[in-house]
Amino acid sequence: MGFGGALWQEVAAGLPGSVESARIVVRLAVAMALGGVLGMQRAHAGKAAGMRTHMLVTMGAALVVLLPQLIGMSSADLSRVIQGTLTGIGFIGGGVILKMNDQHQIVGITTASSIWLTATVGIVTGAGRLGLAVVAAALAFIILTMFGRFEHQLIAAHAAERAGNAGAANSPLDRVL
Repeated sequence: MGFGGALWQEVAAGLPGSVESARIVVRLAVAMALGGVLGMQRAHAGKAAGMRTHMLVTMGAALVVLLPQLIGMSSADLSRVIQGTLTGIGFIGGGVILKMNDQHQIVGITTASSIWLTATVGIVTGAGRLGLAVVAAALAFIILTMFGRFEHQLIAAHAAERAGNAGAANSPLDRVL
């Protein structure tokens, strides 16, 4: 057997049967698609962590759940893998949060939250709960789109109210909002 044959044998040795391989491909594809939908919304909103980031997070999270299942890890071991994954994703989310000193604002919390949620969607997808993952991603998309607009309208209305009361003393709540 030549080098190419030996290489293929090594790669193929780690693959399960055709039915299990199809299940893995479907789970990873669903994870990628759901992460892409959430990431597309963040990219459309002009955020740094966009479609590719969210797709990679969901696929990575799905993989870390799929592997323990494939090698027969116990539920307790899988639980620790999930805990470690979600903790690690927190570091990525922390990287997108910035404190703007001159404006006294913290930005990126929603994107960090969407990255964390995207990881959980990947974990759920990797565990084979595709319906739950779709529902969670759909609800997250609604939160990021519709509630985002609503939140901005509330903030604009509050700012207009403050501008109308410019002569009045500002309360501590006004300085926060």
